[in-house]
Amino acid sequence: MRKTVIGHRSSVMAVLVAVSAAPIHLSAQTSLSIYSDGRVVVRKTVPQALQKGRNQLTLQIDGLDPATLFSPDTAVTVTSATVRYPTPLNEAMARAVGRTISFVRAKGDTIQATVVRVDPPQYRLADGRLLLSQPGEPLIPAELVRSMPEASVAIDATRNRSATQLAYVTQGVTWEATYQALIGGTQATIGGAATVTSQSLRTDSADVQLVAGSINRAREAKREGFQLQGAMAARAVEEAATTLGEQAVGEAHVYSLPSRLSLEPGVPVTTALFPRATTGVVQEFVVPGVLPWRGWVGQMGDEENTVPVQVWYTFKRTHGSAFGDRPLPGGTVQLYQADSSSRVQLIGEATIAHTPAGKDVRVQSGDAFDVTAERVQTDYNQEQIPPAKRGMPTRQRVTAAYRVTVSNAKATAATVDVRESHFGSWRVTESSVPAEKLSSTETRFRLSVPAGGQAVLTYTVQVES
Repeated sequence: MRKTVIGHRSSVMAVLVAVSAAPIHLSAQTSLSIYSDGRVVVRKTVPQALQKGRNQLTLQIDGLDPATLFSPDTAVTVTSATVRYPTPLNEAMARAVGRTISFVRAKGDTIQATVVRVDPPQYRLADGRLLLSQPGEPLIPAELVRSMPEASVAIDATRNRSATQLAYVTQGVTWEATYQALIGGTQATIGGAATVTSQSLRTDSADVQLVAGSINRAREAKREGFQLQGAMAARAVEEAATTLGEQAVGEAHVYSLPSRLSLEPGVPVTTALFPRATTGVVQEFVVPGVLPWRGWVGQMGDEENTVPVQVWYTFKRTHGSAFGDRPLPGGTVQLYQADSSSRVQLIGEATIAHTPAGKDVRVQSGDAFDVTAERVQTDYNQEQIPPAKRGMPTRQRVTAAYRVTVSNAKATAATVDVRESHFGSWRVTESSVPAEKLSSTETRFRLSVPAGGQAVLTYTVQVES
């Protein structure tokens, strides 16, 4: 398959330099910026000098999307690029037209035939007879098969260069961040790692950056697909002794891995993002609000509605601390805690968004087992009230009362927050526990629930619409 994406531009004073007849292998000096959506910015420095004027290169570049090819060197312009991809069977057979090749019919059984044409298939045997179907599995001569994409690239240089710098965007590599938090009382030890997985790109000893942020996508790559075959292998890299470098570029954050990586399809590689750090952690029990728009829960009679008691953990990230001074890429946080025999147990898992430096990480690990809650609506009234201004339609006021019973089967007391939220004009008119307004839409009632006991909250809200 052949694609020409950058039109040839004539240069009056161009000097045409035939660089090489054989393809140049781009195996050294590779740098990759990997995005979580699969895009990769590939930067390659080819040890091929450029002369002032026109230069012609034939390069072997894996995963090249020719529409994105350019040179980061401002003195160099890529004026045209023609890419030929690895040879598929039908193209190899077309190249073999007029040649006599061998076909495998069974183990130890081969036959020779001359390829007359491919579509429709016609093959001439040694006795002159023609076969109208392929006689077996063809053995293609190596010179007819292209194993790597080859790009014929025309480059204009305004001055001599000792090497050639190229960059392009391709697909086929993803990364994800995972964090392990070992919780012990009010302290937690946290480590982070990035796992890079290549579906199609292969490179040896590449300098790798991971890019975190919201990066728009305007086009899809137009290149041959790659189907991964076989089982996935896994390879883990031990925690790096040096710290991962980080910097802001535009509105994204770029994380430079401390060691070079070799990538091959189907082999995930995991490397530490930062040395493990200790920080403060706060556990919360939260009963979420269920107040609907008009204050009606929808229960039948005085039946109680069981509501979940969520478990939340907040990890402190103060400025000036090893853990707080670094932005965190979005990813998965796994929460662990040791049992009485010091065996760590997974107690929760959550996702976090990209988190700037100094911002605490707050995640929900799941629902509580020993702390439960039930809510019942004890009163409901709906009435018409005068309009806010003359000529405006009449308004409606809903008054609803609730009772929340929280039970604690633990051997220690628990603090539980009952939260109620609602948009629009609403207020808490009375409550058995002081109401703390967290925002214009959310109010918190904090209950202290004794070990093996219960605590009851009653409150009344008014909603106007």
